[in-house]
Amino acid sequence: MHVAHITPPYRGFYDHDMRMVVYDFNLSPIERDCVLAHELGHAFYGHQDRHDQQAEDDADAYAAALLVDPDRYARLEHIGLNPDEIAEELGVNEKLLRVFVETQVTRIRGAAYSTSRMGQGQFRHAARWAV
Repeated sequence: MHVAHITPPYRGFYDHDMRMVVYDFNLSPIERDCVLAHELGHAFYGHQDRHDQQAEDDADAYAAALLVDPDRYARLEHIGLNPDEIAEELGVNEKLLRVFVETQVTRIRGAAYSTSRMGQGQFRHAARWAV
């Protein structure tokens, strides 16, 4: 990983040829963590095209799964915090929290499950909380 001054609107990037993640040194700690996790998603999938929307979506989903603890999320939602408050408590930005909910949470009859696998009883996390 490398730190540099990066011209907006970019806050970081993954250079596939160099196998290097670079992020802007002006980022707040939460922004830095989210950008690094996102760029690590690009590295994990071996993305090379910086303008591919599917690659961006995949990197966001990777970052959300990496940074959001499903048990903590469930507890915070259960006590009635709104999404902005939950994101702050978890140390992620609102976008990654939204991506986590869209890609990792399944709600079935008053129960919420995250990180589903194939078949019945194959969820990594299950919690009952307000829906």
